[in-house]
Amino acid sequence: MTATPTIAPSAAEIAPQAATASTEPNLTIARNLKISLFHLGSGMADVMATGVWNRVMISDLGFSATPIGLLVSLRYFLAPLGMWAGRISDERTILGFHRLFWIWLGRGLMAVSIAALGVVTGQLAAGAPPDAMRWIGIALALLVFSFGNAISGSTFLALIYDRAAPTQRGRAVGVVWTFLLVGYMVGGIVFGIMLPAHESGGALSFSPETLVNLFVAAAVILGGLWFISVLGEEKRSASAPGRQNERGEADNRSIRADLKLAFSNRQTRYFFWFLGLSMVFAFSQDLILEPFAGDVFGMPAHVTTRFAAYWGLTAIIGTVVCLILSRRVKRLTNTVMSYAGVIALMVAFGMFAFGALANVRQMVTPGLLALGVGLGIWNVGTLGLMMDMSPVGRAGAFLGFWTLVVTFARGIGVSGGGIVRDISLQLTGSPNTAYGIVFVIGLAGLGVSLWALGRVDVRKFTSEYQSRPAAVNSEAVLAASLD
Repeated sequence: MTATPTIAPSAAEIAPQAATASTEPNLTIARNLKISLFHLGSGMADVMATGVWNRVMISDLGFSATPIGLLVSLRYFLAPLGMWAGRISDERTILGFHRLFWIWLGRGLMAVSIAALGVVTGQLAAGAPPDAMRWIGIALALLVFSFGNAISGSTFLALIYDRAAPTQRGRAVGVVWTFLLVGYMVGGIVFGIMLPAHESGGALSFSPETLVNLFVAAAVILGGLWFISVLGEEKRSASAPGRQNERGEADNRSIRADLKLAFSNRQTRYFFWFLGLSMVFAFSQDLILEPFAGDVFGMPAHVTTRFAAYWGLTAIIGTVVCLILSRRVKRLTNTVMSYAGVIALMVAFGMFAFGALANVRQMVTPGLLALGVGLGIWNVGTLGLMMDMSPVGRAGAFLGFWTLVVTFARGIGVSGGGIVRDISLQLTGSPNTAYGIVFVIGLAGLGVSLWALGRVDVRKFTSEYQSRPAAVNSEAVLAASLD
């Protein structure tokens, strides 16, 4: 579904009251839908990075997955820059805006970098030598993409916080989250159509010109969505009050003290291992899923690009069903949903592993559907546990820490999947075996994360801190996971 030596903040910390006016803010449903177009574009951009570009570079052009994975993962490792941008946007205006300057600057850089990435990749697809200058161009494009993503993601969430009344924030972020998932579906379908099969009989399943046109068109479409979605959503102002914590006091607590507090409790230590391990291994497939289908089963790029539509749809279904049932079935706790989500992910990884090792193409589609269901359920349960494992009075610090764990773990998982694939391919010489090893390791790692989850006692943690989990700012946790 979104990394300095400081802890990443929750949405509530990033934007406490920056745009507070004399009247209560009001975010109508129509405005909420308009703003949500922002993350429709975010989901589509993710498809371009880890659904199209990675597939083209690894499977079609034959480059090693290791450098591709490290470059794609930059946006996760640079995510803490969002804290820097968020702090500045809290404290001062630029061109009269607290949030819009950072949002438009960041997303403008992302749009330009997508177009530049397409141009360089198109040159490689046309047979140009992969010399140092082209690799530098690719690296700079993805560095700019990651930087833009970092400084605009947190400030966008801050804008939502500013625009919505406290009673509207849960709905606001919920709609935005849904549009992010829809973005994966739309991106998978639209970009798959825009990259049709190439009938010239060449080695590539597409023409280099079509590839460049796709990236340039995507940059224009996404840039338009990002610009229009927030246009008119912030009024010019001069200043903003300083950041405050949940009690309305200046937040001067030591980060080291908060980290020590988080690790002083046995329950939080086990939850740290569950959260980190499940994120690492769940996203170990993110980089290599489309190349897997291309290298092992010969699926063309316009087919594998639509993978995001398959798992995105079932992720939406899994998320909505869990949210509805969790309100009606008391036994469906966050822990239970986390168990169910990870088990569904293990089923998906098992299908992919069997498909790779036994060369069974029919395992791909059900594996994608199981992956989506697992991601949807696991996301709801894990976000809920992040709230449960954050005591009142320290929620901002704990949620920021959990968000940091999620961000780095996801980056390690994305890049790690590519590294394991390359090492396995070098040792075995078989694409089937190499990809199968990645999926088997992911399956085993998810199993270990369930062992850690089994040792997390939410009730014991709650009683030790004498706090009620329900009092934690839930929309802040969901927001922190976006983009």
